[in-house]
Amino acid sequence: MIYMETGSTDPAYNLAFEEYILHHRLKGDHLLLWQNDNAVIIGQNQNTSEEINETFVREHGIKVVRRMTGGGAVYHDLGNLNYSFITDWHEDADVSIGRFTEAVVAALRSLGLDAKASGRNDILVDGKKISGTAQRISGNRILYHGTLLFDSDPEMIAGALNADPAKFISKSTKSVRSRVGGIRAALKEGPYETIGLQEFWVLIREMLGTASGPENTLIEEYVTPEEEAEIRKLCEEKYDRWEWNYGRSPHFSYRNKKRFPGGTLEVGLNVEKGLITGAGIYGDFLSLKPTEELTGFLIGEPYEKEHIQNILKENFCPDRPDSSGGDSLRQYLGSITMEELLETMFG
Repeated sequence: MIYMETGSTDPAYNLAFEEYILHHRLKGDHLLLWQNDNAVIIGQNQNTSEEINETFVREHGIKVVRRMTGGGAVYHDLGNLNYSFITDWHEDADVSIGRFTEAVVAALRSLGLDAKASGRNDILVDGKKISGTAQRISGNRILYHGTLLFDSDPEMIAGALNADPAKFISKSTKSVRSRVGGIRAALKEGPYETIGLQEFWVLIREMLGTASGPENTLIEEYVTPEEEAEIRKLCEEKYDRWEWNYGRSPHFSYRNKKRFPGGTLEVGLNVEKGLITGAGIYGDFLSLKPTEELTGFLIGEPYEKEHIQNILKENFCPDRPDSSGGDSLRQYLGSITMEELLETMFG
């Protein structure tokens, strides 16, 4: 089995690396182990805005990247280790996938953990989810990858992924929230009780190397300079772009209602390919002009908080009536502030 590491903690680069290996290294079994710094990784068929707490994500500098496999959104940090198996695909793909899951479970059990496969794509330790998996077929090759929650920050996981799905109506794939755990916390007394993530990495690498057979050996390889250039190009043109990470979201509708000192504010939006295609602002606030004049500036714009904030600042003077900055937002929203409008628009 060929073993590779990405040499990076950038989620966009790592996902580009993985895709490149799937599409261009077409012979042999490959095992990749890699880490992402703080990131939310969105499933291929998900509505990004529906899966993340955008305010929390922005305030904590969490990168949001869409992967090329299905399934739900997951949080990654440097307490998490990711694995990818890439091999030939045959009609007995379920059997092939099964051997990878079994290899991961066996590796965890060898550390004294009560690990078992559960449902379609989860691995549990002591009844808590420590690994979610997904897969992708490309030609006659298959990618099977997953997470291993070694010692991730549970507060960051909860904060980044706590968007309110009740505000959205879409046909996107919804994440199923599970009770998550950590491998480090589950390690019992014994030789592995005090191991750190780097030691865990080495152990997992050796154990997963037997997924192609007990006599298998790992052969470490590196990408060539030419391959590296292609991976960086793929990262820049796909995984680092808003169009892939947000704009590819399915059509969805969003509605939210909040009460402020200046009155009740309700916002309804239609979003397609990440762009606002319809918008309505309603409420009992005291306005002097119809809100349709305000929402007209939103149509065709990306559904992204900082971008909309800039649009409002460019076209409306937030605090004063008519001035060089345009009509005051007060004429449309009364004493509802720009911050309150953005809070309602983005949850």
